[in-house]
Amino acid sequence: MDRVGWEREKKDMEEHQVAEEPWHDILDFEREWWRLSVPKEVAVRQRFHMSAARYYHLLNRVIDRPEALQYDPMLVRRLRRLREMRRRKRFAKRLGLDA
Repeated sequence: MDRVGWEREKKDMEEHQVAEEPWHDILDFEREWWRLSVPKEVAVRQRFHMSAARYYHLLNRVIDRPEALQYDPMLVRRLRRLREMRRRKRFAKRLGLDA
């Protein structure tokens, strides 16, 4: 990545960290996205003005926050459980333990 691209990405990351403050918006969206008539990635782009990759990065950071667990314990525990299942499956595949 060239210098200009790196600077642009760094600026975008800083802007998203500031925009991350309303972390409850991310949890609210995660709780209700399946009701929308558009694919999740499209809804993420429309609502948060970021790529799906950036959204999932922020979501993973949000569900690790103690405040998020207090805000919606069932949702956060479910998201953490799903993340851990995906992580275990990915590592098992790398180790050749995949059936």
